[in-house]
Amino acid sequence: MPHTKTQHNVKEIINSLGIVFGDIGTSPIYTLVVIFLITKPTEVNIIGILSLIVWTLIILVTIEYAWLATSLSKKGEGGTIVLKGLLVRFLKSGRQAAFVSLLSFIGISLLVGDGVITPAISILSAVEGILLIPGLESIGNNTLIFIAGAIAFILFAFQKRGTEKIAGAFGPVMLIWFAVLTLSGVMSIINVPSVLTAINPYYAVNFMTHNGIVGFFVLSEVILCATGGEALYADMGHLGRFPIIKAWCFVFIALVLNYLGQGAFLIQHPEAKNVLFEMIFNQAQFLYIPFLILTIIATVIASQAMISGMFSVVYQGIVTHTFPMFKVDYTSREVRSQIYIPAVNWFLLFSVIFIMLEFKESARLAAAYGLAVTGTMTLTGIMMTWIFYLKRSHFKAAVAAFVTIVDAIFLVSNMYKIPHGGYWSIIIAAIPFTIILIYTMGQKRLYNTLRPLEIETFLTSYRQIYQACSKINGTALFFTRSIEMVHPYIVHTMFRNNIIYEDNILLSISIMDEPFGVSSSFKGDIAPGLRIFVIRIGYMEVVDVERILKRAGIHEKTIFYGIEDITTPNIIWKIFSAIKKLTPTFVKFYKLPINKLHGVVTRIEM
Repeated sequence: MPHTKTQHNVKEIINSLGIVFGDIGTSPIYTLVVIFLITKPTEVNIIGILSLIVWTLIILVTIEYAWLATSLSKKGEGGTIVLKGLLVRFLKSGRQAAFVSLLSFIGISLLVGDGVITPAISILSAVEGILLIPGLESIGNNTLIFIAGAIAFILFAFQKRGTEKIAGAFGPVMLIWFAVLTLSGVMSIINVPSVLTAINPYYAVNFMTHNGIVGFFVLSEVILCATGGEALYADMGHLGRFPIIKAWCFVFIALVLNYLGQGAFLIQHPEAKNVLFEMIFNQAQFLYIPFLILTIIATVIASQAMISGMFSVVYQGIVTHTFPMFKVDYTSREVRSQIYIPAVNWFLLFSVIFIMLEFKESARLAAAYGLAVTGTMTLTGIMMTWIFYLKRSHFKAAVAAFVTIVDAIFLVSNMYKIPHGGYWSIIIAAIPFTIILIYTMGQKRLYNTLRPLEIETFLTSYRQIYQACSKINGTALFFTRSIEMVHPYIVHTMFRNNIIYEDNILLSISIMDEPFGVSSSFKGDIAPGLRIFVIRIGYMEVVDVERILKRAGIHEKTIFYGIEDITTPNIIWKIFSAIKKLTPTFVKFYKLPINKLHGVVTRIEM
């Protein structure tokens, strides 16, 4: 039995390599390349920068995410929405809760901005390795962009088929990738063992103090080594904390040894441009093409993990009423969490290809990278510090505050990238942020404009109508947001149109603060022929509402739901109205039988 458990743990650890560590695991392809475009590769500079990289991985990934963030979860789930939920629970002021919501909206939007640039820089930097193959040195930049774009297109087009069948190979492939990174790093370190001194933080501090403002701006490129670190926390729900922490120990050693190896190679070959590829080419030329293929596969896996993460984040946003109800398809019959959101998929693909065409080279693309990452890390740090302080975990609060200051320093250093292409990161993040703000504000305004009826007032009129009117045979379901307040469309249907069934059920789907769990129950007969049925679901649950209804013995004849026809002179509400029209209603979102659906239109002036 213990042997079986050990095997299971090893499998989980290997799986996490493919799901969690693809992004941070492929950062050695471009990090040093970009840094030494703005810094001379002298031995002193190389040791100083390697020290900065090692300590960035320790402070921003190991301490912030592997230790602090993963200790904060709801039923094993992590991410910005989880932090928001944990923090709001402690806050008594509505204004503070609104501020935390705003922080989480910014965090989610920056994650999308980061998510676009990850596949672009990873795939493009891997494809650029083709230039070292003898005979292919003169391949034009446009050809490389075309190859990278084609790989991205195939990757995104494949999403609707689901990744369940091939996902099992991601972990083992990334295991090989990290083993190769470790081996190549060690081989270089043997030639220049002095690079091991970079583990001493003195050299990082020394570099910063001797290089002044230039050293400060170098931090904006150093952060590339930690991109994807947030996945340790965001993807915790997929695998659990234990396998991710264990896998990070292995990944951390592999990354540090490879960066030190690249530094050693650079000390011997200061003229090197594409450091990782040239190091491998120099060590084992006959294995270079297999390594290049492995690199491209690793970057595709990193991009796949990012896409799946985006689907997950947007789905959380949909069920918590943060995002509009985009169409969601389920790509696996066995695993309900395997989802595909077409609108998100094609937005990401369009953005990735646009970014590739705009920047043309991975080195230039790094100018847009880092701003969203450091922004996300800083927001995570602020929320964690706040939570630890309110929980009276003073030591963790102090450490989290220190980490947040380091995050903020990196964020400020990245500000100089804004005029050099960093503005694209902000523009991309601004799109989901604007949608979130307009949608959440619009929903609140719409609900207030509709003026729903209090349940007690509704019941008084309902009892009179039910006794006086002739009833239609069968059961009718009426969707309502809350069981305390009754939507106007129900009032119009029953009281103005006299549509009353023998059995009328008010159905409410409420989202719990917990990530998982599904429960449903009747609230009893509140009036003759009128019952309330409540379904409670965790915000990460992908549920089959029709199956829940059948299990409860509900065999509805008709399903009524409200449709709002919004008229407004206000441009913001016009955009909100367009969003509502372009996205599916929640009855379509929950895949209810179309032949039973009846939408009741209510004209609203906003």
